[in-house]
Amino acid sequence: MANVVVIGAQWGDEGKGKITDLLSKSADVVVRYQGGVNAGHTVVVEGETFKLHLIPSGILYPGTDCIIGCGTVIDPQILLGELDRLEALKIPLGDLWISQTAHVTMPYHRLLDTAAEASRGNQKIGTTGRGIGPTYADKSERTGIRIQDLMDEELLKEKLAWTIDYKNAILEKLYNLPPLDAEVVISEYLGYADRLRPYVVDTSLKIYDAIQHRLNILFEGAQGTLLDLDHGTYPYVTSSNPVAGGACIGTGIGPTTIDRVIGVAKAYTTRVGEGPFPTELDGELGELLCDRGAEFGTTTGRQRRCGWFDGVIGRYAVRINGLDCLAITKLDVLDEMDEIKVCVAYEIDGKSRQDFPSSARDFAHCQPVYETLAGWKQSTAHCRTLADLPKAAQNYLTFLAEYMEVPIAIVSVGAGREQTIIIEDPIHGPKRALLYTDRDPVIA
Repeated sequence: MANVVVIGAQWGDEGKGKITDLLSKSADVVVRYQGGVNAGHTVVVEGETFKLHLIPSGILYPGTDCIIGCGTVIDPQILLGELDRLEALKIPLGDLWISQTAHVTMPYHRLLDTAAEASRGNQKIGTTGRGIGPTYADKSERTGIRIQDLMDEELLKEKLAWTIDYKNAILEKLYNLPPLDAEVVISEYLGYADRLRPYVVDTSLKIYDAIQHRLNILFEGAQGTLLDLDHGTYPYVTSSNPVAGGACIGTGIGPTTIDRVIGVAKAYTTRVGEGPFPTELDGELGELLCDRGAEFGTTTGRQRRCGWFDGVIGRYAVRINGLDCLAITKLDVLDEMDEIKVCVAYEIDGKSRQDFPSSARDFAHCQPVYETLAGWKQSTAHCRTLADLPKAAQNYLTFLAEYMEVPIAIVSVGAGREQTIIIEDPIHGPKRALLYTDRDPVIA
């Protein structure tokens, strides 16, 4: 039995969907613990591409319980669209469960999100405009609508009567936008409630029962460590806690029930939206990474900014999440590179540092200090074991593992399930994978 958390070790978009899908075959339960439809997981199975935003990737395995936890925020319209698409593909949905205390994204959340972002001018934070931030803000202000509120028509009318009047005042007076019709909104969301009702349960209790029965549970987060509200590159962050600790809050379990934490990182670095990015590559190299890696957002379609692997934020992710091992994705994207660089330190005002700065202003002034490694100049797409990889690719992975002082358990060399090298089973294997040694990491 193992209760495992899978997190993003960079700015999101690391390929968590594929890794979660891969690990789900060993899981009895897969739980999504935070975020909303601003997240996206793309999974490719036998040439078929599945794009999921709220439903856990484990839904593709029959008999696996899939839970959307209380730490998520749910846009019912988009969730039902996902359900319809999965049903059309004959994917069984009888094992999907939704937390009754998860908060609901309402129409005014989306309107306020886009209006506020537009008003920021050059202070934009890169929001997706999906209403996620305002939904979490209402949760903190204790004015939010929860899934269980949708199930009670009188309660929903009572709550929304005041809330919509309040939000309309903001929309009209601050942003000069037309008001929402409360009756229309209530009718729309009561319709959603009818379809969602069969899936709504006390998911904390359901997870607890699974723990008591010693089932394998996989907890999946959205976004990544550097987008965490408390530990990321604030203010260019999301509105929840993607880090491993968020799994406990977002599902209703205690920290002692977690057995292992797996971090997912690309073999290079990307980020979407605004904010500092020390290793970002402009010009031909950045475009090459973007093209080869198909770096366009699952949710928004926005082009991702690309750069070399940042070992400083990698070490930070190891520390913040207590990572036991790593999954490195998209190694194949580097196949054509003559040489590959890894950031091993930052230089700020002439001083070198190897720790991640908490100040956004300091981070914006960080200049990367690189270690340069040889490329391998041949395809890795058909490699299925560590020994199949070119020696230079093995050296690159070993360098990453040694620098971050955490073993690498999985290497992905393509989008398909089968394009994966399992060095050690991160759920059932020992806590030390093969790609790691005890000698001091190489520092420039």
